[in-house]
Amino acid sequence: MTHSLRLLMAISLAALPHRGASPFANDRHAPLRVADSLWKQQDGVEIRAIRFDSPKGGRVTGLLFLPGNGGRHPGILLGHGAPGDSRSERAVEMGVALARAGTVVLAIDAPFARRGDAPVTFTPSDSADQVQLVIDSRRGLDLLVARPDIDPSRLGYVGTSYGGAQGALLVGVEPRLRAAVLRVADGGFTAHFSDPCDPAAQAGATIRGCLIWTLPEGGPSEAERERWAAAMRPIEPIEYIGRARARILFQSGRQDASVLPVRAARLHQAAPAGSVVEWYDSGHRLPAEATASALSFLARALGTLAPAAASSR
Repeated sequence: MTHSLRLLMAISLAALPHRGASPFANDRHAPLRVADSLWKQQDGVEIRAIRFDSPKGGRVTGLLFLPGNGGRHPGILLGHGAPGDSRSERAVEMGVALARAGTVVLAIDAPFARRGDAPVTFTPSDSADQVQLVIDSRRGLDLLVARPDIDPSRLGYVGTSYGGAQGALLVGVEPRLRAAVLRVADGGFTAHFSDPCDPAAQAGATIRGCLIWTLPEGGPSEAERERWAAAMRPIEPIEYIGRARARILFQSGRQDASVLPVRAARLHQAAPAGSVVEWYDSGHRLPAEATASALSFLARALGTLAPAAASSR
């Protein structure tokens, strides 16, 4: 082998990613520099505004919901919808319900929400935002685990709409999660704006190959769309949820016009065997019985309070 050939091979090998390299890698020991202050009290739950460092730059913002009783509690990450943030009505309602069930809840703002931008721009920056949200969420778990009132063996995730889809991605990369409730979720942005040309396409194949796009009027050009899709596909939730170790509950609406039932069902199909699927005769906003069912699921999976006990607090 000539010196030039050996040098070329060395350069090529050095450029390859290490086996197991992940865009979602997280240094659990990096300083968080947590700061928090009281936001408000609601139904016996203390809600605190919280900030901590993001490995991707800047400060993660969000809310911390505290149950108000002693002992060690399960910790739950809460994902909000899009558009929206941790202070949106639905996120706060769910955070309070979970805290009343005896959990410490951390709801963080997605990168687009912290900037005050649109949730989707149809540019490759959308992919960078999704990666940052997963890494920030993993740092959020680090924050919860470091708290003396948290039992680190009982960690979960609850997300609605956009938060549900991103939760499907998070459970595929974060082994510490034991349970997840994914509400009115589909397989990610690519899956949200397209359908396979072949109606029989299975799971992850539904965002690869021939696609029929249903983009908003005035959306990207074909070239822009293809650049965007190429950046999004490798990190789409529908490609990751099959790796999840957590117990999963899906909750979807049969009349949902925002996340079409057929698209929700494709995400369900991609999940590990044994995942639980619940359908409700509702639109994108699920009925109160769905929240009660989610709390019952978490009581079984994480040892939180069952709905009746939580409502009596």
